[in-house]
Amino acid sequence: MTQMMNTAAIAAVPSGTRSHSGDDLSRMDLGALMRHCAVESRLFYDHQEYDPRFAYELFRRALVERNEDAWEQIYQHYFQLVEHWVRRTGAFTVSGETSDFFVSAAFTRFWRAIPAERFGSFPTLASLLNYLRRCASCVVIDSARAQSYADILPEESINWNNQKFAHADEEATERVSRVEFWKLVDGLLQNEAERVIVRCSFLLGMKPGDIFAERSDLFTDITEVYAIKRNILVRLRRNPELQGLY
Repeated sequence: MTQMMNTAAIAAVPSGTRSHSGDDLSRMDLGALMRHCAVESRLFYDHQEYDPRFAYELFRRALVERNEDAWEQIYQHYFQLVEHWVRRTGAFTVSGETSDFFVSAAFTRFWRAIPAERFGSFPTLASLLNYLRRCASCVVIDSARAQSYADILPEESINWNNQKFAHADEEATERVSRVEFWKLVDGLLQNEAERVIVRCSFLLGMKPGDIFAERSDLFTDITEVYAIKRNILVRLRRNPELQGLY
């Protein structure tokens, strides 16, 4: 895909005159539907009149019928477009992750955000693609925010000679050792998944993708690792005893 789709322009370009009723499209086999999608996409990129209904029907099957084959075709058909959006997001350059990771995360977010009962809120192909673009931007920005929080707690970022430990019930402070610090952090963690993320992220320097690859038994996907890590860091930042270390 050498040219990238301007989703705002989709609604402005008139549909083609080729006649296909909604019933015809719903009965069309997936292979034929994809061939029509490919033809219409080429017409769009060539700035010619095109018909968006084939792609819209593909999304309908994937999101309303939860048809896995249709979803796989959407992923393949729009992969490069979503990757383009990911790379154009300013936070991508500081995220530390690959574009492939964010493309997968964007599609996952999109899939989860539009259950069958919500599909009617997206009446056009343009509205669906605009939302997919929003998902692509959001996963990159959320990841960058999570990574920026991580600078608060890694062991190497703390000056153990100067840092004080602020108790919530008194103004006096005292020095704390590394063992005491990590004991406090461990006491604020709620389960094994959180302990694995903290240990792997801050003691071993592993990225979320590596954590998921190592402990896929604990996490459903990489997005969950990011979400749990973000929640941990927010909780630790709000802890009155740890605030004295920031």
